[in-house]
Amino acid sequence: MNVIILGCGRAGSGLAAQLDREGHEVTVIDQSGDALRRFLPDFKGKTFIGDGLDEDVLRRAGIDQADAFCALTQGDNRNIMACEIAKIVFNVPKAIARMYDPIREEVFRELGLETFCPTPIDVQTMRQLLDR
Repeated sequence: MNVIILGCGRAGSGLAAQLDREGHEVTVIDQSGDALRRFLPDFKGKTFIGDGLDEDVLRRAGIDQADAFCALTQGDNRNIMACEIAKIVFNVPKAIARMYDPIREEVFRELGLETFCPTPIDVQTMRQLLDR
């Protein structure tokens, strides 16, 4: 599978490293060159410094051949917009956006976008830990 990941924080770099170890073709885009230095020397994927909303950056990253696009930046709006560009402009079959706001995540999911919201999981886990 050919996957492009937008955002090289802990989640983005972790997903990229796992997919790379599994033998997938991985490309990571981030605005910070420092963030892209998270990878160990054995990472075989590609990295690009740039704005994941910029169509030229996405083209250089190979979005035309991508099977999936994962937006894992810190911004809900940025993630949704990037996934919309991936799906509508470049016809990427699977585009998933992480969102922190559970209300907005539900609205976008109801509109047919693939989204993931860690906030309810965090709340549930913390609540369970309080009862221990």
